[in-house]
Amino acid sequence: MHASTHGFAGTANAFFNYPENTVQEIIEGLIRFQRDVFPQQSALFKRLSTSQSPSTLFVTCSDSRVVPELLTQTEPGALFVIRNAGNIVPSYGPEPGGVSATVEYAVAVLGVRDIVICGHSNCGAMTAISTCMNLDHLPAVAGWLRHADAAKAINASRTYHSPAECLEALVKDNVIAQLANIRTHPSVAVGLTHKTLNLHGWIFDIESGVMLALDGRTGNFVPLLDNPDVFAV
Repeated sequence: MHASTHGFAGTANAFFNYPENTVQEIIEGLIRFQRDVFPQQSALFKRLSTSQSPSTLFVTCSDSRVVPELLTQTEPGALFVIRNAGNIVPSYGPEPGGVSATVEYAVAVLGVRDIVICGHSNCGAMTAISTCMNLDHLPAVAGWLRHADAAKAINASRTYHSPAECLEALVKDNVIAQLANIRTHPSVAVGLTHKTLNLHGWIFDIESGVMLALDGRTGNFVPLLDNPDVFAV
């Protein structure tokens, strides 16, 4: 989720830096896909038309700049994706919502072997938390971001040299907090107990293209390029 340079203003537009593409350009892209791309991958889509067996549940932000399939260079069918403001996974509770249902389906039905929670730089949701932004005019957003309260509390317990440093730390704290949240889901707990499931915490830096990964042994985020075998849990 991306905040504009003016922050979370009183309208929804403050949340997003809208791309230059118009709807007509998007439609033209769809036409090119149907005309030029789909015929070259028709066998893949024929196979996918009746079943799916993704290996990974990928939880990331709704931010338009974070595109899981582009970042991972994967074809359709490889990733089961959850996207929402702040790459949040609420702890399991008596009234599970869409995120909980999707996690359960991915693990218990599709049998994914890995779960990635991927945050990113310049996250608008984390900016709202780190700057204590007034969200009275956005009650649904404020309620949703309470699922990051653990990260908020940990982040607030430290001192920082700059707002940018505070935000960078919060993005990391939030990934760690959401990994803790997802472990409360029964299907995930079972998978971890039987060692059929691995959890990964990643952070994508938009400007550099670098992906950091949480090394569960040290608690540090390290470049995934140099540490391809690290995982969080």
